[in-house]
Amino acid sequence: MTDHLPRAGYNMAKAITKEHAKTFYFASLFLDKPKRRAAYSVYAFCRLVDDAVDESQNGVDRLCQMESFLDMAYENTPTLDPLLCAIRKSILDYKIDRSYFDDLISGVRMDLEKNRFLNFNEIRDYSHYVAGVIGLIMLQIFGFSDEKAKDCAVDMGIAMQLTNILRDIHEDFLMDRIYLPKDEMEMFGLTESDIRDSKMTPKIIQFLQFQIERARSIYVVSEKGVWLIDGKRSRLVALAMSRIYAQILGAIEDNDYNIFEKRVSVGSVKKLIILTNVLREVMLSSKKPK
Repeated sequence: MTDHLPRAGYNMAKAITKEHAKTFYFASLFLDKPKRRAAYSVYAFCRLVDDAVDESQNGVDRLCQMESFLDMAYENTPTLDPLLCAIRKSILDYKIDRSYFDDLISGVRMDLEKNRFLNFNEIRDYSHYVAGVIGLIMLQIFGFSDEKAKDCAVDMGIAMQLTNILRDIHEDFLMDRIYLPKDEMEMFGLTESDIRDSKMTPKIIQFLQFQIERARSIYVVSEKGVWLIDGKRSRLVALAMSRIYAQILGAIEDNDYNIFEKRVSVGSVKKLIILTNVLREVMLSSKKPK
């Protein structure tokens, strides 16, 4: 494998990350270069897998293609594909278990087979596959000192996915997908018609408050794992990602819970404030907080 191929692949992965994962790209700048490149490569692959279902008319075939791509990434056969070279090098350098990527593809495949969920356990299982395993992959790149960090990494991925779900309720419904627990919707007196009508009601607000509170509680638990990560730079990135992403929940609240009018986001100024606070917290910490 010539050096210029993975380098070109890293640049491709960086461009994909910068375009599609602005929060992660913003935080990742604090990683050292090798870890940053590996993180971009992983994100690029995960993005391609996700797009295989969301942007393709033939998701089954596209996912099969991604599985073949993954096969090649774990093989030593020669290739001139720059992105494949970059991903392969990242996998080798950080000893990333293939099962994580297989689980991701299995989770994304659920989108082709399932668009309604009976309860939170089903939502959590789905979130584990499409986001929790990404937490495990990133943890492998960051490095960690305690196996307990793995559970926390999965929880952080799940919390982020739950945040995505709440932010994108309207957007997902337009694709005939409802990633909300049916039994909890019924508990708050909601039906699919309430989502379709896109009108804010007290019932919707109460339902969102309940969902936000649970997502926040998972963030709190997951952050315990940050202090089991090796190196302050990696801890900084993990904690910044958690805090910035959790702020999307705050943005929903600040928008009076109206998830129908616009897709909420966290502004650059707010991100900088969060990052400054996280930087201070991580740099002043000499040991794992209780």
